Amino acid sequence: MLIRAVAFAAIAAALIVTGYFIIRPSDELPVFHPKQLDPRLVDPDARRKEGEHRISDFTLIDQRGDTITLATVGGRIIVADFFFTTCPTICPKMTGNLARVQEAFAKDRRLAILSHSVTPEMDSVPVLADYAQLHGADPEQWHLLTGDRAQIYALARKSYFACLDEGDGGPQDFVHTENLVLVDAKRRIRGFYDGTRASATDSLIADINRLMREDP
Repeated sequence: MLIRAVAFAAIAAALIVTGYFIIRPSDELPVFHPKQLDPRLVDPDARRKEGEHRISDFTLIDQRGDTITLATVGGRIIVADFFFTTCPTICPKMTGNLARVQEAFAKDRRLAILSHSVTPEMDSVPVLADYAQLHGADPEQWHLLTGDRAQIYALARKSYFACLDEGDGGPQDFVHTENLVLVDAKRRIRGFYDGTRASATDSLIADINRLMREDP
């Protein structure tokens, strides 16, 4: 009887362990809370908030002159970045890698790419339209955004936690970051990626697929 009991316990333990590895939460992407991030990335008010952090709503204009809000991309996974069209260093690499993301999910309306200009006073709608055409941005999926500078900078620092520097979004302020931020359909941050690196872009594409499987 003892041997049988031990054998049964061993089988049960094996099943529990197997089940754990099948359904363990670590198989899912983390949901990032401000308290988990580098404090230099997070506005102090955001660190003190309880509950899940969600991306704030916004009202900006894309390369077609259309008004874009969270409702425009409602229910879609978002990849966000912050760039400017005259950037000679990291932005061309980021844009090229975002083009790879767009290609991987071509015409898949479960994904939206939001590229926010950090020099909106220079990146007008016609300028963004030319830049979008140059890089093959599908306007139904990839929105290059301009508009109120203070709003864009607040999004970078207080919603997406995309940059380490501090500022007020004024004329002398400047955001320059290589981060791509992955946001799920519930507006929660699920990942950060170095947009200048091909390997990080590969990880981003894989994680988008994971999110799509998580919430088809």
